[in-house]
Amino acid sequence: MPNYLPFSERLPSTQYQDMLRTIRDTGVRVTTKQGVDALAVAGLQMRFPMQHGAPVITERSIKGFASKAIGELCAFINGARTLEEFEAFGCDWWGEWASESKCVSRGLEPGDLGPGSYGHAFRNFTTNLDDADDEGFDQLPHLIQKLKDLPEDRTALLSPWIPQANHRDATTKSRNTIAPCHGWIHALVFDGKLHVIHNQRSGDTPIGVPSNMVQYAALALMIEQLTGYELVEYVHWIQYAHIYVNQLDQVDEMLSRAPRALPTLRLTDAGRAIADVHDFRGEHFLIEDYQPHPPIRDIPVLT
Repeated sequence: MPNYLPFSERLPSTQYQDMLRTIRDTGVRVTTKQGVDALAVAGLQMRFPMQHGAPVITERSIKGFASKAIGELCAFINGARTLEEFEAFGCDWWGEWASESKCVSRGLEPGDLGPGSYGHAFRNFTTNLDDADDEGFDQLPHLIQKLKDLPEDRTALLSPWIPQANHRDATTKSRNTIAPCHGWIHALVFDGKLHVIHNQRSGDTPIGVPSNMVQYAALALMIEQLTGYELVEYVHWIQYAHIYVNQLDQVDEMLSRAPRALPTLRLTDAGRAIADVHDFRGEHFLIEDYQPHPPIRDIPVLT
C-alpha cells in the first residue's frame, strides 16, 4: 500500500478543480457529434502524490460508484467486450454503447463492443481482427513482468488502441461501438518507487474522468501489489479535456466548494493475497477517510 500520511496531515487537493476551472474559463467552444457544444482544452495534467491520498474526487461524492468503476476496469483486464461479460463484473451501464443498431452497422453481433474495444485490446491485442482463434497478446502480465525484470526500462506500456479496429473516415466505420477514451498506461520505477502515468484520449471531466481517476489508481495499486514497488505518484493526462455546456451549472457548484484532503484507497486482505492481475475485482478495494461534499444529481451524460 502507498505510504499514506495520516489523514489529518494531508494537504487539500485542488488538482481536479484546477482542471475544471481551466476548461470553464479558457476552453474553446466546439461542436460535438453528441449535439451539445462543449468547452475543450488540449492537453491537461493532474498530479497526485500518493502520500496525500488517492485520486478520488471530493468535490462531490462518488463513493457509491467507485467500486463499480473499478469492477469495470477488472472486466477490461479480463477481456470483456460483450454486455453479458460486463454484467458478470457488475457493469450494467454499457447498453447504450452496444445497441443493436450500433453493433449491426459495424458488422458486430448485438451486445458486442467489437475488437477495437478496451477488453479486447487489454487481454487479446491482435492485428488479425477476424480470426476468432487468434488469442492475441495479453498486455498487463507482460507489463508487470517487465517491471520486475527490468525496473529501469522505460517501455512498461499498455495501450487500448488497435489502429485498424479504430480507423474511420468519411466512407469507413470503425470495428467498435466506441473508440477507447482512456487506458494508455506508462509505469516507471525511479529509485525503487513506482510512478504510474495514465493518458486519456478524451475526457468528459464532470462525469467520466472521476471514474477513470479511481479506476487507474486502482490499477496502479494492482501493479504495486504484483511488483513490490511502492506506489508514490499517480499522474493523469487528458488530451481532449472537455465540459459540455449543459454541465456548466454543476461545474460551477463543484468549483464553489472548498478543497478537501483526498481519501485512502487500499486493497482488502483478500486483495493483498492476489498473485494474478486477472483475479482482482471491485470488492478487493476499499475507500477510507473519505470526506467528500454531497453528491450532485443529474449531471447530464452524453453518449
